[in-house]
Amino acid sequence: MLHGTFASPYSKRVELALKLKSIPYQFVLEDLQNKSQALLRYNPVHKKIPVLVHNGKPISESLIIIEYIDETWPNGPRLLPQDPYKRAKVRFWASYVQLHLFDVAMRVVKTEGEEQEKALTEVKEKLRVIEKEGLKEIFSDTDGQPTVTNETMSLVDIVMCTLLSPYKAHEEVLGLKIIDPETFPGVYAWISAINQTDVVKELSPPYEQVLEILRAFRQISLSHS
Repeated sequence: MLHGTFASPYSKRVELALKLKSIPYQFVLEDLQNKSQALLRYNPVHKKIPVLVHNGKPISESLIIIEYIDETWPNGPRLLPQDPYKRAKVRFWASYVQLHLFDVAMRVVKTEGEEQEKALTEVKEKLRVIEKEGLKEIFSDTDGQPTVTNETMSLVDIVMCTLLSPYKAHEEVLGLKIIDPETFPGVYAWISAINQTDVVKELSPPYEQVLEILRAFRQISLSHS
């Protein structure tokens, strides 16, 4: 049982992991303005989604849940490499995207003017690091060339997917260029490969719905700033 919301990238991470492993699950849609007693009971510390309940036991925090899924259901595609060094590298870059790129990318959506320009500059700095240093480590088996399929998608692919998979919608709503294929050819190829996988196509909402969600999120964020 997975407690989450359809618009949450954190919930989407866990859904991707479950789908990749072909694990059936029940999705419990949470209203974040009126959280269920079950969610508050399962995650009393942070009181946030997602929460995966397996055999009556709750696991929270999306990255921890994904590792739990990979360890509990070792059959099927591995979300983290079995080789300790490669596994450490996947964890490192997943953490880098989460800690250094995710929040600043959200600031681009939630702000305007000089603050937005500053956030966009930071996003491009982080993408440049991934372009120059990350891809050769993440895709060491293919000489840094991004190759992603349902069978090879890893933890770091999932994290990157839930941040930048809908980048075209972000660019349309914001009127900004975020991923220039000439500036970031490797990152562009990576996101394109992710978006071509069957599991991402299956879980991605219609483009117009993504635009609607982003516009509403941005409007609410700007009204509170």
